Amino acid sequence: MLKNHNKLRWFLKGVGVFFLILFSNLYLQFCQNNLSLDLALKFAFSWHEQKFFLGCLVLLVLYGGIASVIGSVGMGAVVYGVFIGILGFADYMKMTYRQEPVYPDDLKMVSNLGMMKDLVGTPLFILLLVLILLSLAGVVWMFIRSLKLTRKQQFFRGGMFLACVLLLGYFSNFNDENNLLRKGYNHTALWIPYSQKMNYYNVGFVGGFLYNLKVVPMDEPAGYSEAAVKEVVADYQKKAAAANKAASPLDDKTAPNIVYVMSESFSDPNRLKGVDISGDPLKDYYEVADKTYSGQMLSQNYGGGTANIEFEALTGFSMELFNPQMTTPYTLLVPKLKQLPSLVSLLKDQGYDTTAIHPYDTSMYKRKDVYQVLGFDEFLDQDTMKHTEKLENNPYISDESAYEEVMDRLKSADNPQFVHLVTMQTHMPYGGKYENIPYQVTAENGNLSSIANYAQDVAYASAALKNFVAKLEQLPRRTLVVFWGDHLPGIYSDEIQKANDGTQLHETEFLLVDSQGKLQSVGNDHLSSPFYFAPTLLQQAGQQVSGFYQLLLDLQQQLPAFEKGMYLQDGQWGKTVAFDKETAARYKDYQLIQYDVLAGKQYSLKTTFFKE
Repeated sequence: MLKNHNKLRWFLKGVGVFFLILFSNLYLQFCQNNLSLDLALKFAFSWHEQKFFLGCLVLLVLYGGIASVIGSVGMGAVVYGVFIGILGFADYMKMTYRQEPVYPDDLKMVSNLGMMKDLVGTPLFILLLVLILLSLAGVVWMFIRSLKLTRKQQFFRGGMFLACVLLLGYFSNFNDENNLLRKGYNHTALWIPYSQKMNYYNVGFVGGFLYNLKVVPMDEPAGYSEAAVKEVVADYQKKAAAANKAASPLDDKTAPNIVYVMSESFSDPNRLKGVDISGDPLKDYYEVADKTYSGQMLSQNYGGGTANIEFEALTGFSMELFNPQMTTPYTLLVPKLKQLPSLVSLLKDQGYDTTAIHPYDTSMYKRKDVYQVLGFDEFLDQDTMKHTEKLENNPYISDESAYEEVMDRLKSADNPQFVHLVTMQTHMPYGGKYENIPYQVTAENGNLSSIANYAQDVAYASAALKNFVAKLEQLPRRTLVVFWGDHLPGIYSDEIQKANDGTQLHETEFLLVDSQGKLQSVGNDHLSSPFYFAPTLLQQAGQQVSGFYQLLLDLQQQLPAFEKGMYLQDGQWGKTVAFDKETAARYKDYQLIQYDVLAGKQYSLKTTFFKE
């Protein structure tokens, strides 16, 4: 009787695990499909059964590893359930605000509790934290109890753990063409690398997640060799030398300060169809922009992707050239490099002091590690800044305070300064930040409260920028500024997003400012990508450019702005690019150099291509 009872107990446990894995995978699809149970069920049992059950296999191995470590089928189910629950919720939130799914690399952000609390709200954050802590307490309790298992049970447990770890390690090499799991998916999978959102929809959350593990930054371009790189280097260094003859040589006293300001989510909501805001929240911004070199910048993402835009602006390298799985170079690539040429390293070689300022946590996007690779002398964050005032109910340090921090650097230094500021005032969430908002909002099925608060946010940001520019004019040293919004906020309804299909949801504001008003061009109709900022600024200011920046300037003539699926050519936006002979040559040269530095043998770093 006892033997039969044990068999029944294990049978019931097996059935329970089966349904746990089945429902957990359904839940992930439910979250991925905007909480549509109908779509989740159709994916699992009608459209993509093979891929769904392959995903279940992966989840079963994950569960087996957790349960074997804890030494309990039941507590393993609890911990597994909490993890999958939070993962699915995070995916739903990210899809809602940024229109892209959770990637493996996003799991590294879990340690940033402050950002998590700001994103989900304090009550839900506390609930999730309590669930996690209770789960951990249960894990400790069950692990201690598991030490009393018989030797036979311990051997079985150890064998199960080893098997699960080995299988998970094998699954992690999903992008290996010989991987059996990948081959299983390939029987029916339609991979869509240019759209991770659609990729996850078509192959399932688990398949999409695996697709983004262990990625190669770029495929090797045809003809890549040391000789080919040297040929490109020689060609553009020669062109740069000719162009630099018109530029005045600089010394420590005549070199201008350079300030980068990446303004969080800064854009003009009145440029969108289906949105109307009374008054002009960007009035102060346009008072500056209309008198200088300004226009719209093409952002890679909608609603997020700050670090990618920052990467492009500082390095001059484009996200468009990367493999689609290279979702965030700051976390996946840059920390692994010993050196990375950038505007920071170029200016340091010219005697500049270099400072990065971000009025938030240093752990975001591994900025502390990334800034060391880039070569910044100092990194100031919310804990090391002197000016930390906030506006009303806004939880983030104000732009006005951040600019005061920049001014302290510029006023007190003898050497020319490069200051890179990444603001936080206009970061989500927006609801409840401000009272007595003077702007009336009309929007098609939009979150009127969030849009109104956002309008007030960018109005304050515009005023702070205008005030900052006025102060720069009082400095004895010439100061050059690049100001841009990294992306639009993810607050607009599906209807508004559909009405602005194309590049409208990817165009933010940017401007170049010279405190002495000596830029070569003035106009507010420029279109650009962030990787063009540095060479454009130096050219407009009459400064010397490096061979690499000359390559970018030449490419800019054919392709003024581009990202995957968005190419500006001959004044028109297109989903593809028409490569004539000259455009193809410039693009190939650029591709060759980017591959060489970020994935190749770094032949170009042995030259002065990025320095002069």
